[in-house]
Amino acid sequence: MSYTIGQVAKEVGLSVPTLRYYEKEGILPPVKRNENGLRIYDTEDIEWLEFACCLRETGMNIAEMKEFAKLALQGDETMQERVQILQAQKDRVKTQVNNLMSYIPMIDHKMETYTSILNKSNTISKKNRMSG
Repeated sequence: MSYTIGQVAKEVGLSVPTLRYYEKEGILPPVKRNENGLRIYDTEDIEWLEFACCLRETGMNIAEMKEFAKLALQGDETMQERVQILQAQKDRVKTQVNNLMSYIPMIDHKMETYTSILNKSNTISKKNRMSG
């Protein structure tokens, strides 16, 4: 099945200019063109873009994404290097998750403080309405 650039943009949640940029920068392998020169994407292109989005959303920078894509295009002999890149990315993501999780108790504490104040305020307000 083939898809237009607009369909792919909608499917993967990227803008049309971003898709063009990813192709120009080598993050996405060159996309096939139809007889009118319009980009025609296939399922493999979409899968690649979804993976690129995963890498980007987890903080991989453009240079690293380009390097990963370049290695992937070189074939199976670069698989070990790609595993190392992905392991490093996974480690960074785990660190980010742990750092973010460390903020949960602080947020919980602030929510408890506000909830307590709101509950006291509501109790006082009810008492005032009943005695008024």
